[in-house]
Amino acid sequence: MDRILLSTLVYRSPEVVFPQLRTFTAYPRYADHLESVTRDGDGNVGTCYDLRFSWWKLTYTARSKVMAIDEPTSLEWQLVKDVDAHGEWRVEPEPESAPDDEATASRIYFDARYDPHSADADAISLPRFVSIDWVIRKLKPRLLEEAGNVVSRLVADVEGEPREVELTIHEMP
Repeated sequence: MDRILLSTLVYRSPEVVFPQLRTFTAYPRYADHLESVTRDGDGNVGTCYDLRFSWWKLTYTARSKVMAIDEPTSLEWQLVKDVDAHGEWRVEPEPESAPDDEATASRIYFDARYDPHSADADAISLPRFVSIDWVIRKLKPRLLEEAGNVVSRLVADVEGEPREVELTIHEMP
């Protein structure tokens, strides 16, 4: 399994941050290659989200299911078709890291574990002479970049304005 684990500080409490993490339908604003998100359920455990991605000449819809919620600190998800992947959004209070002009801070963690070789090649319509192995090699570095974009843009939404965020990469493929 490969893993992407990164974090950053946001100058809000977990109670303010967590509702933004739960709003998967807002994620197309955060990710360059995510075209749309549709929800099947009430947003609680068991809710599924269809995430439609587009990159290069490829489009793919991932189906993600909310597996557990421990509000306001954790939301666990799992892909339920085509790729073995699961992960968690986690928010931990970190008020001691707030700058003097901010009341508090929390650390947002994005943690994704996936087996790229579990991808169902039949689920993606590949152009002629393009192998799934080639696609995996090209996508791996973009996954980390995209995760960083999502976290940075999420911080801007939560805080109400963009700022330079420092991403801490704890683990990467």
